Amino acid sequence: MHILRHIIFNRMSTLKDICSGLPLDPLPPNRGRDTSVPHAPIRTPNLTAEEERLALRNALRYFPPSHHETLAPEFAQELRQYGHIYMYRFCPTLRMRAYPIDQYPCRTRQAASLMLMIMNNLDPAVAQFPQELVTYGGNGQVFSNWAQFLLVMHYLSQMTEEQTLVMYSGHPMGLPCISVYGQMTAGSYCYIGPQGIVHGTMLTVLNAGRRYLGSGDLRGRVFVTSGLGGMSGAQAKAAVIAGCVGVIAEVDEAPLRKRHDQGWLMEVTSSMEHCIKRIREAKNSKTALSLGYHGNVVDLWERLALEYERTGELLVDLGSDQTSLHNPYNGGYYPVQLSFRQANQLMSTDSNRFCGMVQESLRRHIKAINKLSDAGMFFWDYGNAFLLEAKRAGADVDKFDIFLSLESNINLDLAVTDDIAAAVLEEIGASVSDRIRQQYNDNIRWIREAGKHKMVVGSQARILYSDQKGRVCIALAINKAIAEGRVSAPVVISRDHHDVSGTDSPFRETSNVYDGSAFCADMAVQNFVGDAFRGATWVSLHNGGGVGWGEVINGGFGLLLDGSAEAAKRANIMLNWDVSNGVARRCWSGNSNAYETIQRTMEEHRLLRVTMPFPVQDDQVLDRALQG
Repeated sequence: MHILRHIIFNRMSTLKDICSGLPLDPLPPNRGRDTSVPHAPIRTPNLTAEEERLALRNALRYFPPSHHETLAPEFAQELRQYGHIYMYRFCPTLRMRAYPIDQYPCRTRQAASLMLMIMNNLDPAVAQFPQELVTYGGNGQVFSNWAQFLLVMHYLSQMTEEQTLVMYSGHPMGLPCISVYGQMTAGSYCYIGPQGIVHGTMLTVLNAGRRYLGSGDLRGRVFVTSGLGGMSGAQAKAAVIAGCVGVIAEVDEAPLRKRHDQGWLMEVTSSMEHCIKRIREAKNSKTALSLGYHGNVVDLWERLALEYERTGELLVDLGSDQTSLHNPYNGGYYPVQLSFRQANQLMSTDSNRFCGMVQESLRRHIKAINKLSDAGMFFWDYGNAFLLEAKRAGADVDKFDIFLSLESNINLDLAVTDDIAAAVLEEIGASVSDRIRQQYNDNIRWIREAGKHKMVVGSQARILYSDQKGRVCIALAINKAIAEGRVSAPVVISRDHHDVSGTDSPFRETSNVYDGSAFCADMAVQNFVGDAFRGATWVSLHNGGGVGWGEVINGGFGLLLDGSAEAAKRANIMLNWDVSNGVARRCWSGNSNAYETIQRTMEEHRLLRVTMPFPVQDDQVLDRALQG
């Protein structure tokens, strides 16, 4: 189906324009790339001549043959110059941002809520590479090209309550041979900028301190890591909220300056000497600090190791990494041997040599970290495939942990909803067990402090990690506040895909499933289907987020709260399932915390029945049986 527009002139400059279908008569002018925004690294797909023809044929099928003569050379040039057909000609001139929900031309608010979330994910304040439709992670696209964006916005504007929009890899009801790497939360159009991971990162740093340094008081402690792009941009703010000294290396000056301008980074330096000086000063004065180092993190780790060898002074207590190593050879990781510009050039001209240099850099990276780890620093993989790729490169990584905070989050409106969430958590937290109370205290601390740190980019939103009971009660309380007029507009709630039920990933989220089922994807698929049946406004299922294609299946949802009784019913039924599914799976695999949690949940929800495991209490029973 082709949706045509016949107008005298169009610049795609209004919401009505971009919801009217593909502008074909006349075609909009081809303005090319916007030099005022950052752009994705050049892809190196290494296509054969026949594969190039197929890519071009696939792109042209969005348009009637009368335009093929004009568009084919243009798309071919994009493919050869950038490694992908983005269709820059069809990028709207309208500023991408989350407009008030009532401004979207549509027939149902359910559809308008999705339009709002899509445009928020393409807001230059949120998106990593907005013109390439990349939200975060270097290649996590909202859509594969701008034609898909325009078609989806048109369908949503026309959709009624009796219709469903089905998406295949960014394409509305298309063929699966067009693939888009949706990452995780980006694939549900629910990314809210780096705030979306700040809370989890803060909890991870706090819990690392409690577990490995013996205290959650991190004043005077130094946390070193890398990456200030999409998700990784959260690390600086999380370090300061946790009370420590956060030093974050970033090779690309654009995201580093962006985070500094947005207030996420307190200081920036490109001088290694000044960086070491500020670490010592902040460590000695026990001052919370976020310091962005413009340079390669391998150089920083090697200098910290050298300082220890020279002086015996261990300047770093905690370490991690959030470079995009799910995509190591296409801009996710920059080798220390090359400058940023040199790396981008070699990436596109000699990919084999570039891959070799990445692996050499990873070996140096781990070697320096090993020296500091032997001296008493604790390092963990935050789930970005860093240790996996380092191991593949031949580095010694056996001493390190994959350490994740796997709870959940929920997108909130602000001010009033912050107070609602805090009040709900305080009420529930007064009667929870001692084991859970720390989690509730951390969440209450977060929600009470979050507004002070100016973390919002794009739409007004808040992230909050919570357990099953907390998130259901918060959602119902917000829906009630909307009905009563205390919240003036509908609210979309969602969660990160790496939630307890949302992701099957044997190298990350399900790496602690030890019954042999870690490589099965039943849980994420069941969650996706179950959320749909139980009333989610939209659902999504993806391959590849965080650790790379073929390594993970993950899914997510969006749910519109509009103050209605129907919305409350959906929130209650769907959110309970969205958590219990994963807890039950982990219980069956032998997780004692999950066993206790699902037992308590069954007591609270009498209709829930879960098959509980009987653990083997005497391992000699197994030995005797197998020896016999």
